Amino acid sequence: MGSILESATPSTSSCVPHPISVTGFSPHRNSIKCAETDGWKLAAQIACQKRPQPALDTPSGGMNSLQKQDLRRPKIHGAVRASPYSPPTLASLQRLLWVRRATMLNHINEVWPNLFLGDAYAARDKSQLIQMGITHVVNVAAGKFQVDTGAKFYHGMPLEYYGIEADDNPFFDLSVYFLPVAQYIRTALNTPRGRVLVHCAMGVSRSATLVLAFLMIYENMTLVEAIQTVQAHRDICPNSGFLRQLQVLDNRLGRETGRLMT
Repeated sequence: MGSILESATPSTSSCVPHPISVTGFSPHRNSIKCAETDGWKLAAQIACQKRPQPALDTPSGGMNSLQKQDLRRPKIHGAVRASPYSPPTLASLQRLLWVRRATMLNHINEVWPNLFLGDAYAARDKSQLIQMGITHVVNVAAGKFQVDTGAKFYHGMPLEYYGIEADDNPFFDLSVYFLPVAQYIRTALNTPRGRVLVHCAMGVSRSATLVLAFLMIYENMTLVEAIQTVQAHRDICPNSGFLRQLQVLDNRLGRETGRLMT
């Protein structure tokens, strides 16, 4: 992923953790898809079914009839053409994050099958990690002055460690890690009994951003769909700079996959 050239405005909002507990994953909340997305798909199908067909000329018309029919086609196709996908605005994303807050913020939550989002406390609780069967840990707040765990901290445990020294700062370019971390998570989840913990200090901004990027890249979700999926299980609030970087990813994926909207 390329770097984000557009500068971001620092966010002054913060997330305050609620009472702590460890909760499991609810199968019926596995994946939440936007009603709007399903809506345009259904609308497109109906439009195709009801699309007026050009009247066929009689065989006696010969070549002239075929030429007239060909001239009609661009007008018919143009009438049902949809607009290119446009990612949501920063203001609408921030409202979504604020309004649809989860009821609790726990040390660790399963936000996608076998994919967990957590904080520093969860990352340091070795006995809990073993009990939960975590096989891979992605630390998005690695470093001496942050969550200083590292591979040595987990020495002797049956898990792999991936560390990123990221700052929870709107001006920090986290987008350069979107694809490599998404690839790492996908590979880990595809291993037998693979279970991945992605964490930072509080598990709401840096680590949440990379989990959202994974869902967008490999689960074919829009940014709004990814936020709704994670929010169903954990309260998150990526800073404004990270949201802007996710907007760029959303727009890029929309162009590459040919997303359309009506």
